[in-house]
Amino acid sequence: MIHIFDRKGFVKLLTVEGHTLVGADLANAELAEANLIQVNLTNASLKYANLSNADLRLANLSGADLSFSNLSHCDLSGANLTGANLTGAVLTATIMNGTSIPLATLATANLHNEEILANIKLQNNADKK
Repeated sequence: MIHIFDRKGFVKLLTVEGHTLVGADLANAELAEANLIQVNLTNASLKYANLSNADLRLANLSGADLSFSNLSHCDLSGANLTGANLTGAVLTATIMNGTSIPLATLATANLHNEEILANIKLQNNADKK
């Protein structure tokens, strides 16, 4: 069983059955202010999840479905977003320092009138040749 706590470690936000969050179904989860530092969320479904103000520094979100999730004021510094689906995700004031993310992934995110605080390493498939 896995317990997810807030950033301060006092409030339990969610309990997940199992021993890993890899491939976990966290769709529609209320994870505002969650402490998810260095958590492996590879291929997890976080569709429509509220991750506002969450700490996802160094998290592995490769292949994760973050479509239509709220990532506003979230810290994704150093996170792995390779293959993540950010379609319609809200990225208001999201911190993405040192985050490695394919260019096409950001193209589908909700960036209209948004401020992203970032030093992003954008990857273009043409750069890999």
